Parts: sequence; C-alpha cells; structure tokens
Amino acid sequence: MGLTLAQKIIKNHLVSGEMIAGSEIGIKIDQTLTQDATGTMAYLEFEAMGVPRVKTERSVAYIDHNTLQSGFENADDHRFIGSICKKHGIYFSRPGNGICHQVHLERFGIPGKTLIGSDSHTPTGGGIGMLAIGAGGMDVAVAMGGGTYYITCPKIVKVELTGSLSPWVAAKDVILEVLRRMSVKGGVGKIIEYTGEGVKTLSVPERATITNMGAELGATTSIFPSDETTCQFLKAQAREEDYTPLCADPDAVYDEVIEINLSELVPLAACPHSPDNVKSVAEIGEMKIDQVCIGSCTNSSLLDMLKVAYILKGKTVHPDVSLSIAPGSKQVLNMLAACGALSDMIDAGARILESACGPCIGMGQSPNSGGISLRTFNRNFEGRSGTKDGQIYLVSPELAAVSALSGVLTDPRTLGEMPDFELPEIFTINDNMIVPPVSEEDMDTVEVLRGPNIKPFPVSEALADEISAKCSLKVCDNITTDHIMPAGAKILPLRSNIPKISEYCFAVCDEAFPKRALELGKSIIIGGSNYGQGSSREHAALAPLYLGVKAVIVKSFARIHMANLINAGIMPMTFVNESDYDKIEQSDELKFTNLKTSILTENEIVVSNITKGFDFKVKLDLSDRQRQMLKAGGLLNYTREISK
Repeated sequence: MGLTLAQKIIKNHLVSGEMIAGSEIGIKIDQTLTQDATGTMAYLEFEAMGVPRVKTERSVAYIDHNTLQSGFENADDHRFIGSICKKHGIYFSRPGNGICHQVHLERFGIPGKTLIGSDSHTPTGGGIGMLAIGAGGMDVAVAMGGGTYYITCPKIVKVELTGSLSPWVAAKDVILEVLRRMSVKGGVGKIIEYTGEGVKTLSVPERATITNMGAELGATTSIFPSDETTCQFLKAQAREEDYTPLCADPDAVYDEVIEINLSELVPLAACPHSPDNVKSVAEIGEMKIDQVCIGSCTNSSLLDMLKVAYILKGKTVHPDVSLSIAPGSKQVLNMLAACGALSDMIDAGARILESACGPCIGMGQSPNSGGISLRTFNRNFEGRSGTKDGQIYLVSPELAAVSALSGVLTDPRTLGEMPDFELPEIFTINDNMIVPPVSEEDMDTVEVLRGPNIKPFPVSEALADEISAKCSLKVCDNITTDHIMPAGAKILPLRSNIPKISEYCFAVCDEAFPKRALELGKSIIIGGSNYGQGSSREHAALAPLYLGVKAVIVKSFARIHMANLINAGIMPMTFVNESDYDKIEQSDELKFTNLKTSILTENEIVVSNITKGFDFKVKLDLSDRQRQMLKAGGLLNYTREISK
C-alpha cells in the first residue's frame, strides 16, 4: 500500500510513535517561524530552556503584526526579538519586509521539509509542498532547541481537483467551497491533501491561498504536491536548488475523499461571522458595501495584486467605499512599483498600507458602525475587525476590487474576458531587510535588549492532588481565541506583558471576567463545542493561567488551543455526556480529587458539582507524555524535569 504525500514527509521525519491515525507521534522539525505578536513570548521561553543556539536548519523571526508604533511597547519588543535573533542563530525579518507566510514562501520554504510556526496560518507553506503546521510559541521554542514536535497522527483527506477555474473565479473560491462542505471543525485531526489534474492549473501563490485558509477548517495542515509549477516558482526566486519533486503514491489510501470540479465553481463569499458561512455572490445579491480591504497572508501575493491593479486601472473607487491595499511583502511592493501597477492602484483611489498583517488582526482600518466590509482575509469572527457590529465578508481579490468600483457586492465575471496573468520568470530579489545572526563564536558579544514592557513568563505550579474551584465563566460553542484573548491595536502591544494583557481576557464575552477570576484565585471555565478555534496565540492559554484557571471543561477543543492549554499546565477536559454542560452554571463550585493518580492513569475523571449536588464525568484524551506534562505543571516544568 502506497503513502500519501503527507505520510511520506511524516515518515521521513518520524522520531517517535507509529503512523496510526489518532496516536501520538513525534516529528523532527527542520524550520521554524515566529511573528512578533507571539514571538516575544516564544523567545522568552527559548531563553528559559538555556539552549545557547538554535538547532534547526533555519529559524526566522518576522515583524509583521505589531507594526503600529503608538507607544514604546512594540518598538521595544522588536528590539528585543532582533537582539535575541542575532545572538542565538535566528534570521530576523525587519518591519516592512512583509508578512511572515508570504516572505517565507518566497525566500525560505523548501518542499519536503517540516515547518512549525507560532501562527495558525503557517500551513501556507503547504502550497510549496512543505509539511507546515501552526503551533504554540512554546512548541516552537522547544523545536528551536532541538526538541521533538508532538502531534496526534492525523487522518488524510484527499481533495481531488479536476477541470480548471473559469475566468474571474479564484483560488479563494476553492477554499471557500471546501469550507462550505467541511465546516470550521470538519478538518480537526486531519491533513488536507490536494491532488488531481486540476492541481496543475494552479500557481504556487494560488495553492498557498488554499493551504493558508485551510487553517479555518481546524485541520492540522494542508499540502499540495511539489511539481514543475513549484520548480518554476523556486527558479524565479533564484532558489532552484531547493526544488524536490514530491507527490503521493498512485496507490495511496486516504481516509476521506472530496471531489471538486474547478470548472463548476462560482464566486463565493464567507458571510458574517464565520469562514464556513459560505454563499454564492448570486445568493447574497447586490449588497451595498462600505469598505474593501485587500491583502493579508491569504491574498497579498504579486499575482493577486496584479489582478487587482488590472481591474482598478483607469477607474475610480466608488465615493461611498474606502479601499485599502496591503501588498504582502517588500518584494511584491517593489515589483508593483516597477511595473506601474502600484500607480494604477493609487490613481484609482486606493489607500496603500504597509506590507504587514494590518486590518486582518484589527490593526487599523476598522469599519464604521455596522459597516459592511469585503476583505480578502481568512477570518471574519465577530469583533475581530475592531468594530463589534462590523459585518465582515471574506472574498477573493477579484471580487473585492470590482465591488470597490461599483459600491455593491459585484460578481467579477461581469468584467468579461480575463487576460492571462503570469508570474515573472525572475522575481526582484533584495534580502537587505533580513538580518542574519552573528556566528556562534561571536554570540557572547551580543547584548539582549529588554524594555520595561517585557515581563517574565507566568509561573505554573505542579498539579495539586485536590482542586476545589468555582466556575468563573461559562461560554457557548465556537469560542475563538479572539474571544479568549482579543487582538487589535490596543491589546497587541501587551503581548510580552501577561499581567497587563490578562486584563482583556474574555472581555468580548464578559468584561468582568478578569477581575472575577483574579479575586477567585483559582477557577474553572466551562465551554461548548470547538472551543479555542482560530489563531494559534498561546496568550489565550497564558492569560487564563495567570488569572488562576486550573481546568477548562468543554464539549470539544480546537487542536492548537488544546495543546497550548497543556503546555501551560491547564487541564483540558471534555464532557463524557454533553448534556452535563446544561446543568452547570457560572459560580458553581466544582471539585476534583485524587488528581495526581487519575491524571496519569485514567481516561475518565469524576467531577463533583458541590453547589448542585451531583457528579459528572469528563474525558482526558491525552498521551502519556501530555499527562506527565500536566502533572509537572506544563511544558517548561516538564522539560526541566526530564533534562535533570
């Protein structure tokens, strides 16, 4: 029996375990990436491990999230990250060089290699044939130190693509169709592997759009084969030596198969407030819009931007619409300027933003009250834009651009004949904003620079044998990490200051939660299905840790957040009987006993609701290693114990 592409890469990097779906495996990591919103904490954790030099083939730190310098905090964090990188062997992509996933695809991604990043959209690298996985910052720190990365061995879903996209139908419509079919939790515990004749019709940037937004499926990652198209892209980036042809075996067996005829797809949009709330443009109708934002790690490639410039050329943005465009990297911005496309955008009335994440994470461009905003981004969670009642629709760059001109949601196929948009044979290459580290011999000459906003990692204690604590918060299904630990221009600068940022924990759901949790000293959170979906931000675990949360009991977890809770030493538990969720109220006192033994040996634990006078069972779906981590009080404590 043959292997799928993902299985081949896993097999080549397997350190521990067996490739049996559902079991824990450990894999060797070749590359890591961080971004500044998660990077400061990841590098504090790396320092705490005491490893002098990174042991990966390539580690890169990107500055792309916190680029608004409204105070000293972001600048201090950037300075800290830059000095850590110089000292410990990490490449440093300076502010303005571009979004981590776009730049990594251009300059560092290598087919067949493993990559983990402290950003949930790291699977973008699957567009170039990498096994690229989003992870918590602590997992990235451990990988940089040479440690193994552990995941649950995923099932493999085959998405067979046939046909080719019709004019003005985009790669964004492909992933929106997959989301429509699978939902935001349909990919949990799975790798999405794209195959079929239709793959050959998609460029590397188009493939990367699809794998990028595969994160919204809850999938471990998504991946395309490495073929002649991949080779041409790498050659154009002067990296032809990094090319390796890779594909699944003809007799590979998949756990699930989805067939998509690209020729049958139509322009789609994800409606508020979920990436899987997908409808066709025809179904939505000619809806008046207030704002259009084009960019993000999903749709900011040169190919995307050239299409947008073509649509805008010689025209004017509708007077009722604000249009902003953020090219994904300095390379993209330079090439747009050189060919005149940037001028076409500016002439049309577009506002050109820095090559950074920007509006996608709530850093500027919040829409007006109740405003309808079309965005080429990957998430439209309620309040993520910075406007609580903003109505955010996720669309392709083509649809966004033509709608910006008309002032209403417009099918891009009304543009008529589409010219051939081809990637250049040679990209403009200038890596002068990527700072290499000093040599190992010179590392002791580098001083690590810390500002007053950088606070120590919160202390996690070893597991107590008995915990009696009140429920400090009860939340519903599909709670995202944006709910737990919001982003935005006001909060993101506090990412290196856990005591301060914890003041905003769950503020979207209940502004009184942080104060209540602190006053309780220790507490338990109750939640619904798909708890913790969305961003990989480990602050959604670290802030609750600081606030005294000891356990989170829910119907089901999103993968990365569950791993982050374990890393932080917070017990992630699921109801054996989901009906017990309805019986628990906020402020109920819940009690665990004999935890030190049951955490290590039991799959089900009895919890007593002291307030209501009944017992219920929770599941611990954990590996032996994860159980030991919880007993120790988290990954850092566990790592120290096993290294003694």
